[in-house]
Formats: sequence, C-alpha cells, structure tokens
Amino acid sequence: MHQVYLLLGSNKGFRFKNLLLARYFLQQEVGNITQISSIYETEAWGKSSKTSYLNQAIAILTYQTPFQLLRTLQKIEKKLGRTNKHNFAPRTIDIDILFYDDIILNAKNLIIPHPRLHLRNFTLQPLCEMDKTLIHPVLNENIDTLTKNCIDDLKVGIFKSAK
Repeated sequence: MHQVYLLLGSNKGFRFKNLLLARYFLQQEVGNITQISSIYETEAWGKSSKTSYLNQAIAILTYQTPFQLLRTLQKIEKKLGRTNKHNFAPRTIDIDILFYDDIILNAKNLIIPHPRLHLRNFTLQPLCEMDKTLIHPVLNENIDTLTKNCIDDLKVGIFKSAK
C-alpha cells in the first residue's frame, strides 16, 4: 500500500457537496481514506474568479501506481463535472496529488511532490493540521516549517472543522 496525500478544491457549484462526492468516489475507486483535514475557505488563487475555494487535504492508502492514480483522479474530476483544465479557471472539483510516499517524480504530465505546494497556504494549512512532521522529499523541510515560511498572503480560514 502507498500513502498518498491529496488536495481537493472546489469553487463552482455546490462546493461542499463537491468535496463530499469527491471523497466518496476516492474511497470507492482509489483506496482507504485514513485522514481528512478540516475544510478551509480560501480566496481564489490567481484572482481570476470571485468565488472562493473550499479546500481539504486527505490521506489515502492505495495500491495504484502514480500514473494509475492520476488517471483515476481525472475520471473522478470528469464525473463531478470538471470541464475546464485552464489554470485558475473556476472548477467543480480539482484533485491534486501532493505526496505519494516519499517519491520524487518529474514526468511530462505528473510531478510529485506537487511543484507549488510549498507556495500555497491553502495546501500547507490543511496538511499541517494532519501532520506537521511530514517531510517534503525535495525541500527536506517538514510541513510545519514550510507553513511558517510561506509568503502566500491569500486569506485561508476554516469553513468546517474535521472534528
């Protein structure tokens, strides 16, 4: 089994419902969800959308390879109505692979760990809530340190607590 950390995001349609449905399909099609963060509300990155995002990090155990996982996540996104892959465009659901075990992968269509996770509070804060000691395998820093050093100034607040 592989330990994977994902970030879910939605800023189009019924945002909370989109996150719940994404978690349902992940449990059905990817593996066992072992941990979830609170749901955070965040200003839209890139500011091209006025609708704020709901974001949530999850930890999941899977037998899928990174590329199998990517294909499954894209199927789930499509099932939940995601049509636009343009950066910063509003979306019903976005599912990003943040970490996959401690591998470092740099392929044409998949980079692990996520190349911008250390630059975004909406990613770091949910991860930090789940495991402050998690080590970024490229930067060799734990999530707590990355969160404290992040210069992202977008507002991030808890929308719904995981507890």
